[in-house]
Amino acid sequence: MSPSLVLLLVVSLSELVLLVVVLVFFLRLRRSEALLGALQEKQELLLRKLHFNAELEQELVSTFAQRQEVLSGLDQRLQARAAELEKLLRQAEQVSRSPRFLREVVLSGHRQGKPAQALAMATGLSVDEVELILGQAEG
Repeated sequence: MSPSLVLLLVVSLSELVLLVVVLVFFLRLRRSEALLGALQEKQELLLRKLHFNAELEQELVSTFAQRQEVLSGLDQRLQARAAELEKLLRQAEQVSRSPRFLREVVLSGHRQGKPAQALAMATGLSVDEVELILGQAEG
C-alpha cells in the first residue's frame, strides 16, 4: 500500500470518527436541551405555586387581622355587658333584701298556703320575723 493511500485511509477514518463524535455530541446536546426545557417548565410551575401560596398567605393574614378586630370589638361589648349585668345584679340583690320585697314574698307565699318555716327559709328571715309580718298583715 502506498503511503498516500494509507494517509487517505487514516484521514478518512479520523473524519469518520470525528463525524461519529460530533453526532454523539449533537444527540447529547439535544437530550440536554430537552432536559433543560423540562427543568424550566418545572421551575415555572414551582414559581406559580409559590406565588399562589404567597397570595393565599397574604389573604389569610389580612383575614386574621380583620377577625382580630372583630373579636376585639366583641370583647369590648362583652366587657360592657358584663359590667351592666353586674350593676343589675347588685340592684336585684338590694331589692331582694329590701323589707318591702321580703314582706311581699312572705305574704304571697302565705296566700299560696306555704308554712311560716318554709317562708323563713326562702327569705332568710327567722320564723318569728315571718310570723310578725303575717300578724301585721292580718291586723
